Amino acid sequence: MGFLKGVFTFIGLIAVGAMLFAAVKFGGSVSSLDSKAMGLYMDMFGKVLETGRSADAMSRWVKVENDVSNEDIRDSIENIASEGNMALVGDVTIFNGDPIDSSGKPTKYARTFSLCSRPIAQTFLDFSMAFGAFMPCRIMLQEDDNGDRWLHTMDMGLMIHGGKPLSPKMLKMAENVRDTVYRAMDMAAKGDF
Repeated sequence: MGFLKGVFTFIGLIAVGAMLFAAVKFGGSVSSLDSKAMGLYMDMFGKVLETGRSADAMSRWVKVENDVSNEDIRDSIENIASEGNMALVGDVTIFNGDPIDSSGKPTKYARTFSLCSRPIAQTFLDFSMAFGAFMPCRIMLQEDDNGDRWLHTMDMGLMIHGGKPLSPKMLKMAENVRDTVYRAMDMAAKGDF
């Protein structure tokens, strides 16, 4: 218990130090950020400290139930995306167990589903071309070393709240995308439509 308290105290000190540093270095510009930004950045930093991997800190994972087929997952994602006014615009199997080099070592199953809403995409690209790096939204179906399958995607918190507050219209659109992608993952992992 004492060890955990020490770890949390250390993380808290880092968070306070980072906020003080940001306040001194950037002055009033920090106060112009979305009110959730600093908390999200600190959460991400805590996960990086914990795992040592930035990608882990920026991902959302859902374990797939054993009795759900890969095609059921695809169908579920497509149906739920449609309900959220998004479309399945890509379905690419990256690895299917076949060796990819002369070693003969089989690969683990990996497949990417791409989702998009063209009107929402256009609004965000008009706002900043940099949003193109996040489009289309992707959900990866991936097998781990134990043979378990997982769905994972980008944690969209920083995209939505990591900078200056979005306009009410853009915030509503971004929340719809996030909710649709997360719902598709959660339901597909159980084989629900």
